[in-house]
Amino acid sequence: MKNVHEIKSMRTHYTEEVSQEMDGKTVIVAGWVHELRDMGKLKFILLRDRTGIIQITAKKGIVPDEVFDVHLVKETVIRVEGKVRKEKQAPEGREIVPEKIEILGEVSTKIPFEVTGKVPADLDVRLDKRYVDLRRKETSAIFKIQNEVNSAFREKLLSLGFQEIVPPCIVAAATEGGTNLFPIIYFEKEAFLGQSPQLYKQMAVVGGMDRVFMTVPAFRAEKHNTVTHLNEVLQMDIEMGFADHNNVMDVLAKVLIHILKRVDENSKKELEVLGQKLVVPKEVKKYDYTWIIEQLKKNGVDIEWGQDFGREEEREIAKIIPDEAYFITDWPTKIRAFYSMPNSKKPEICNAFDLIYRGLEISSGAQRIHLPELLVQQLKNRGLNPDDFEFYINAFRCGAPPHGGWSIGMERITMKITGQTNIRECSMFPRDRTRLTP
Repeated sequence: MKNVHEIKSMRTHYTEEVSQEMDGKTVIVAGWVHELRDMGKLKFILLRDRTGIIQITAKKGIVPDEVFDVHLVKETVIRVEGKVRKEKQAPEGREIVPEKIEILGEVSTKIPFEVTGKVPADLDVRLDKRYVDLRRKETSAIFKIQNEVNSAFREKLLSLGFQEIVPPCIVAAATEGGTNLFPIIYFEKEAFLGQSPQLYKQMAVVGGMDRVFMTVPAFRAEKHNTVTHLNEVLQMDIEMGFADHNNVMDVLAKVLIHILKRVDENSKKELEVLGQKLVVPKEVKKYDYTWIIEQLKKNGVDIEWGQDFGREEEREIAKIIPDEAYFITDWPTKIRAFYSMPNSKKPEICNAFDLIYRGLEISSGAQRIHLPELLVQQLKNRGLNPDDFEFYINAFRCGAPPHGGWSIGMERITMKITGQTNIRECSMFPRDRTRLTP
C-alpha cells in the first residue's frame, strides 16, 4: 500500500501493513469478520480487508469484558483498536490484542455462500450476489490484477507519447458494420450503443492528435452464449497517425510485454492465489494467415482460404504455434472490417492482424483506409450505405495521414492472465444475453 496515511479514514493501517516489527504498537484496523473460533475463555477473530487477513485474539480477563463478550457473526463489519503482538502461530507471525471492538455494519440476512470458499458455489449464484462474491480472495485477486493491467496499459502509452481521450458511447450508425447493435431512444432520433470507438479515434488522429488511447465500454448485440464473449466489454484502444500496421503492431507488442511484466512484478500474491505463473515474452512473432491455413490443411483440418478461425481451428493453431503470444497477419480483406486497408500489391488481403495470447485472440487491429474514395467503395462492397457514414468520410476529405490502431479486450486479457475459463469471472458485473442485474 502506498501513501494510505495521507487520507484520513476509520483505520490507521490495512492488515498487510501490520508487521511483527510493530510489536506493542497500538493500531486500528477495519474490515469484515472472515472466521470466528470460540474456545471458551479464548476467542479468535479473523478480520479481512482488501489487503489480507489478520488474527484478533481475545482472552478473558486480559481484554475488557465488553470486548470479550461482543456478539459477532461472519461478515459483520467491525473496527478494532488494539496492540500488535508477535505470535508464531498467527498468520504472518503477528496478531492484535483488542482493546475496543466496534460494530460498523451488522449482518441482517443470510449470506448466500461461503466467502471462505470451504463450500463451493456455482458461478451464477456468485454473480447474482456479486457484492458478496467480491469478498472472495480469488475474485479479489482477479480484479487487483485487472487494475494492474489497466494501469500498465496507460503507463506504457503515456511513456510512448500517446494522449488519452474519451469518445462517445452513443452513435448514429454502426461503427463496425453489420446489424448487431443495441438501439436506444435518443429524443426524436434513432441511435445505438457504440460497438467500438473506432470512427472517433480515427477522427482524433485526422484532427491532428496523432497518437491517442482510451479505455471505453463497447456493446455488441450478438446472441452468443460462450465462455469468451460478453455483450458489454471494456476495450483498451489506440490509434496512431503517420503509421502502418507494422508500426502499430510494434506498439502492441511493447504494451503487452509491459503489462505482463508489471503484473508479474506487482501481483505475485494474487497470481499465487490463482495458481498462475506468467511467462513474459521477449518478443511477439508474426505468422501469416495464408501460412497458417496451409499448416491447418496439412494437419487434416477442413478449412479453406478466406474462412475465419473457430474454436476448433484455434486449438489446432495452438499445436502448430506453441508461442505464448503471437500475431496473425495479412488477413483476407472480405472478412475484416470495412475500414481495413487493402494491401497495395494484393488487394484480396489487407493490413490487418490479430494478437493471440495463451491460445485466445485478445486484440485485433489494422492499418486504416485514409483515402475517401477507397473508403466509399469498401462500404458499398459490404452492402453499407456511404450516406450513413458521411460525417466519417468527410473527415478524410480534409486531409488524412496514413494511420492504424488496435484494441485489447480487457476482460479477455485478464481471463488469460488469471487462468479463468469463463470471461464472466473477469467482468465485475457482466452483461450477457440473460444477465442484466445486478
